Amino acid sequence: MTDTAQLAGLRVLVVEDEMMVSMLIEDMLTDLGCTVVGPASRLDEAMELAESSELDCAVLDVNLGGQPIFPLADLLRARGRPFAFATGYGDAGLRDVDRGTPVLQKPFREGDLARVLAELRAKVGSAEAKGS
Repeated sequence: MTDTAQLAGLRVLVVEDEMMVSMLIEDMLTDLGCTVVGPASRLDEAMELAESSELDCAVLDVNLGGQPIFPLADLLRARGRPFAFATGYGDAGLRDVDRGTPVLQKPFREGDLARVLAELRAKVGSAEAKGS
């Protein structure tokens, strides 16, 4: 069981093109005490948020209306911001560079999201400890 208190205040960028799924993720994040950044439903919008917003981590839909999310994944990786992919296809559609990135298998429950966010939070903490 994940201690959700450790997630309080975590700033999470949400990138999801299905409005109902996006709203569900936002509700789950709010319930977990996180701050929602976005959400973004298009890649250009998500890239802008990633460059201009204070965020700790991100939950990324792999496919935004037929457009892959990978440019944003590359940007977040370059900025040292951990992220998880949300997809109905598991890691089947991921690039080799993305193997090992946490994957939320759609549909997922709040407990699944909390577990993955705790993993991302640990990465945020270790990056801050290194001074990056």
